[in-house]
Amino acid sequence: MNSPSLPLVGSTSAPARGRIHWVPAARSALAAVLSIVVAGCGIFGPAPSVPGATASPTTPPDPATVYATIEEQVRAIRGLEEKVPVQPKILDEAALTDYVMEQFRKDNPEQLVEANERLLKTLGLFPSDASLEDLYIGLLSSQVAGLYNPKDKTLYVVSRSGGLGPAEKTTFAHEYTHALQDQNFDLAKLNLDATGDGDGAIARLSLVEGDATLLMTLWQIDNLTQAEIIRLLGESLNPAITGPLEDMPAVLRESLLFPYTSGLTLTQRLHAGGGWAAVDAAFAKPPASTEQVIHPEKYDSAEVPTVVALPDDLAGRMGAGWSLGLEDTLGEFQLKVWLANAADGAATEQGNATEAAAGWGGDRVAVLYGPGGATAVVIDSEWDSPSDAAEFATQAKLVVSSLAGAGEVVAPTGGTRVTVILAPSDDVVSRLSVVLGLAG
Repeated sequence: MNSPSLPLVGSTSAPARGRIHWVPAARSALAAVLSIVVAGCGIFGPAPSVPGATASPTTPPDPATVYATIEEQVRAIRGLEEKVPVQPKILDEAALTDYVMEQFRKDNPEQLVEANERLLKTLGLFPSDASLEDLYIGLLSSQVAGLYNPKDKTLYVVSRSGGLGPAEKTTFAHEYTHALQDQNFDLAKLNLDATGDGDGAIARLSLVEGDATLLMTLWQIDNLTQAEIIRLLGESLNPAITGPLEDMPAVLRESLLFPYTSGLTLTQRLHAGGGWAAVDAAFAKPPASTEQVIHPEKYDSAEVPTVVALPDDLAGRMGAGWSLGLEDTLGEFQLKVWLANAADGAATEQGNATEAAAGWGGDRVAVLYGPGGATAVVIDSEWDSPSDAAEFATQAKLVVSSLAGAGEVVAPTGGTRVTVILAPSDDVVSRLSVVLGLAG
């Protein structure tokens, strides 16, 4: 749904500040696989015989009639009423690319894109010669199957085939759910582009996407034929769709999918415990962090993040020639992405990264610009217990040792604070350590 928040960045810097709501083709495919499992269709054997499946209608169905039918079906499943009619617009692949590029440049000032790019490269999550703008536009252009823009209340469906098949119908069901969410709950109230609250924005987006993905999956089960589901599965395995996603840096790929996959898990849990009424109630009390999304029991107990504050005028204290590029919160999800994928995952394993990030309590990240184009990154974090802090510090040290440039991980024994400093030289690391009150 949303132009997904990029990993390790929040709305102060995220190249998705416009908060357009996208659904990636890969997510549609995942729901299709789930539908097949639930419906009991054979995946590996020959396609089951479906009466009328091979018939060729002499007259193609009227798209307006098809969309109107889907709208009625979605409203019946979701239990939300339409307050304003929604008129879908169809985009082909070329029009989608143009739209993505236009919105990206409209919503993301050049300095914010630069700050994100510097952050990702310093953290070892991006090749040094990569362009964040080019990769991000390429990612969305290849993966987006539909989108809803809450600013102008417009719903778009991407038709790469030029027809109205199961992929297009599934996408419409998903995006129409976003329109209903907007009309009934006002998505603007979720503050998905909150300044300096990147982790919280991803968490709230996960509720929105999890809701639409659950609805989409239930709609598929109820309304797609077995032949359509198998066709959808086949389309999802098309290398033209899966290839570009797999070729992206892991930080982009995982951040695109997290609100759909983890958001679905959260929403399924809510739905199982209290039906759609429980999901509705969550819009008034959305998750406060990705920690609450990953660990739904922490959402139930309302475990809020620990507030971590960096020193005022951090850049000014560094001396002449230093400035602040961005300041934000990473959260459990984005720290896990960093631990698992920095320097192509050379320093740690996914399992260790997941465990090391699980004790997160709160954090703050800053990107600093220095003389001669230098970049320094500070991650100051708090953990639930001394053992959680030590576990994160151990993995962070492995990652920092694998990165170019200088770095330090400061974790006092028996404490819950861990500070990561990445800089172009040991001198800058030392100066930052003093400014942060870590030296001595």
